[in-house]
Amino acid sequence: MTSQLLWFILAGFIAEMVCGTLGMGYGVSATTLLLATGVAPVIASAIVHASEVVTMGMSALAHYKVGNVSREIVRRLLVPGLIGAVAGVFVLASVPAGKMRPWVAGYLLLMGVLIVIRGIGDITSAKAHHAGPIGFIGGVLDAVGGGGFGTIVTGTLLAVGYPPRTTVGSVNFTRFFVSIAATIAFAFTVKMSTWTAAIGLAIGGAIAAPIAAIFAKRIPARPLTIAVGLLVIGLSVRTIVLALR
Repeated sequence: MTSQLLWFILAGFIAEMVCGTLGMGYGVSATTLLLATGVAPVIASAIVHASEVVTMGMSALAHYKVGNVSREIVRRLLVPGLIGAVAGVFVLASVPAGKMRPWVAGYLLLMGVLIVIRGIGDITSAKAHHAGPIGFIGGVLDAVGGGGFGTIVTGTLLAVGYPPRTTVGSVNFTRFFVSIAATIAFAFTVKMSTWTAAIGLAIGGAIAAPIAAIFAKRIPARPLTIAVGLLVIGLSVRTIVLALR
């Protein structure tokens, strides 16, 4: 194994520990890291979604086994999320990487702020009583930004009163299918030159998934949420500054 692969395995493990426990943060964290190392936004999103097929598959199975999945929540999110993800892929692929990078980084910065707000526990999202539109918006922005489905969907559903445990489990379960749809769409729009990052992220995430599903029931999430949000904010600001020079 190369040191680069080991680094991505570690990154995937950490990202999935956060996401599997909190229902958010995998795509945002991993994409922010890739953008900070100079990867084009469309390639970064493709890499992250390819790794999520494995990682979210393991997470979905783990959450289902420990009883964290609500069929009703999944039913409302699934189809809109799939449609939104495919639409987001074609939006991202149609814009030149140089023009897209600061916008994607700005979106991730916003996601970082939202994660911190969730950690503090004082979110004031607009109320919505139907999960479908939330799933569609989450799918579009997830594909465009390489992450955000969990942050947007989990954060909004929790803000309007959905139960935390089943919300986290159901969103992670749904993201498995959203990741498959996005990866298939990326396969028709993006030419991948290397799979090292995707393989590393997938391995690390697969190792973390069953552990995180158990942690979702037991660990206080606030300090971890805030730390991840601050990390995403810092890396996003760095990417924006470099892109605007």
